[in-house]
Amino acid sequence: MNINFKIIFFTTLSFFLISSLAISSEEKIKIGLLVPMTGEDENLGKLIIKSTRMALEDINTDKLEIYPKDTASNPDQTFKSATQFKDMGIKIVIGPVFYKNLIYLDGLEDIIFLSLTNKTLNLPKNVISSGVNATSQLNAIKKFINSNEIKKTIFLTPKLDYEPEIKKAIIESKIKTFKHFIYDTEPTKLTAQIEKITNYKIRKQNLADEIKRVKKSDLIDKEKQLEKLEKIYTIGNVNFNSVIISDFGQSLKSVITSLLYTDVSPKNKHIITFNQWFDKSLLNEKAIQPIYYPSINRKNLNTFENKFFKKFDEYPNHLSLLSYDLVGLIYYLSIKNEILEIDKLFKKKNSFKGKIGIFDIKNNKINHRLNFYQIKDGKIKEIF
Repeated sequence: MNINFKIIFFTTLSFFLISSLAISSEEKIKIGLLVPMTGEDENLGKLIIKSTRMALEDINTDKLEIYPKDTASNPDQTFKSATQFKDMGIKIVIGPVFYKNLIYLDGLEDIIFLSLTNKTLNLPKNVISSGVNATSQLNAIKKFINSNEIKKTIFLTPKLDYEPEIKKAIIESKIKTFKHFIYDTEPTKLTAQIEKITNYKIRKQNLADEIKRVKKSDLIDKEKQLEKLEKIYTIGNVNFNSVIISDFGQSLKSVITSLLYTDVSPKNKHIITFNQWFDKSLLNEKAIQPIYYPSINRKNLNTFENKFFKKFDEYPNHLSLLSYDLVGLIYYLSIKNEILEIDKLFKKKNSFKGKIGIFDIKNNKINHRLNFYQIKDGKIKEIF
């Protein structure tokens, strides 16, 4: 299926149409699009294709051609479709979506793949991760911590498959952390680990000892002091000022709830987490607020979602917005470079402003400059 796309792209300074740019008539930019068009992830692929159709209507040019092909969320089918791109002379491809589908693509050295995954470890040399990776997120968290002069930050990471990504991102972002703890997501084990991290039993015993001491004392205001002690849960502070939790969904809520149980309140310590994609369920969890996290530009996301819904009568997901911007990014870079030298587009240092935010490109790596948000009293507030 061949689709001629019209794209609007955004420079780091402003949005402008590219129809006036001079490209010789024989030079067409051919872009492959590898998405699941069949199978259980078919709807995701359709959303991504629709988002690029939206881009088609944003600019009047016939110099860009995009060719969608099916991955079926399967590595073998992904390689088969990618091989067809090679036979067509296509040098750059958006996709595939999933990390698991990258394993055979290093055999197609003449093609650059802009995968929508946010994983960055063990990628084939011709694959560039374009998702919102852990380094991008920690860069934004680091900015927040430094601007608020927060000292002694501990890091909590679940014992899951993305643990190595987090460790790599800590090194690349150069964020300063006091200690890094790896925790088990099983609830009973998690609670025990959080108790140990927060010295909960010692602080609980400190309270019991103080109550016993006051009861045995001859203090004039003994009853008043006992009444005060009965209203608290522990005595003694924890040895950190903020917590970064690289977790999501219900598991994230369990971690914060465990911190509350051990008398570590978000009202006294900064609870910072990774990109939650504006998860609305967090707005209702007022007991665990405030929460802070980095994410893409919310206003642009809302504008994109509304426009998408108006056109297709359904809402997109964040990968739709990312794929929209990637088409513009490729076009922008091709304008600044020789189209035939596609392999060099992502090696030079460039910045590009799309709807998702600012992309920083250098040495075949893409990082995102993210915004930073607070959830408090059931509302989202932009910090920067």
